[in-house]
Amino acid sequence: MERTFREQLLVLVLCLSVLKGDSRYIENNEISKDDLYSFFNSELKRETPEELMYRRPLRCLDMVAVEGQFTFTAERPQLSCAAFFMAEPNEVITVDYDSVDINCRGGDFITVFDGWVMKGEKFPSSQDHPLPLYERYVDYCDSGSLRRAVRSSQNVAMVFFRIHNAGSSFTLTVRKHINPFPCNVMSQSPEGSYTMVIPQQRRNCSFSIIYPVAIDISEFSLGHYNNFPKRSMPGCVETGDFVQLLGGNGIDTSKLLPITDLCISFAGPTHMKIGCDNTVVRMVSSGKFVSRVSFSYRLLDSQELQTIKLNNVEDFCFNN
Repeated sequence: MERTFREQLLVLVLCLSVLKGDSRYIENNEISKDDLYSFFNSELKRETPEELMYRRPLRCLDMVAVEGQFTFTAERPQLSCAAFFMAEPNEVITVDYDSVDINCRGGDFITVFDGWVMKGEKFPSSQDHPLPLYERYVDYCDSGSLRRAVRSSQNVAMVFFRIHNAGSSFTLTVRKHINPFPCNVMSQSPEGSYTMVIPQQRRNCSFSIIYPVAIDISEFSLGHYNNFPKRSMPGCVETGDFVQLLGGNGIDTSKLLPITDLCISFAGPTHMKIGCDNTVVRMVSSGKFVSRVSFSYRLLDSQELQTIKLNNVEDFCFNN
């Protein structure tokens, strides 16, 4: 594989198209590769008093993993800009408009999106997000003072904006809040462990790992299938409660390819190596039972990736 998904993010965001009217692309920005990826390993700053709040300028193309206040001031027309925000798996994000000085009637806009959009693909997908797509976009010029704060449904959100006149500006405050029942998660790290629980709610939840990884599922429990032996079966979708492992090179889970389905409870481990740039654990729940899956994951090294490629395993990950 020529590059990991983390490396492809640079290419993806530069070719970013936003699902708002005509497709718009990011161009002519000065963000460096190191700046783009630094947020993956940043320590998140906790909420602090106003005088101690972290502050910095916001760039036309930006990645932010800390709480704080961010100000964008246009030095020239900036027609295609986007800022991506990320929190811990058990957090959601609020974006507050502190001050806005743009020309809405002249075609300027600032729009918060509940999730991420890259190359027309959305995370979470429309199948997994609790809101219809049109409600996930909140345009400042449409809502104005009626929506001074926007709250995400998961640990990622984004703001995209267009500014025509030099000197126009806006300031946002980004804060993070504990989410007692995280559902859709974008992982910051190439290694870790996680337990996903759906407490008798009819919903779909996914955990997206944007790295090729070895993954171990240590526990998988559905209320109606306890005490059955471990196995994978092709008819899981018909049960209404199941876990999928998906793989691919984009962020939209509805466009990833299924690797395996699980619908029989077990106490693991089940071990798999997935050479895709994005590996997703996705749980589908009918709402009748408490569903739970626990797993750990680590980054595959170059030798493991080469072995997978030579063995023609998960070949779609390398060809797409």
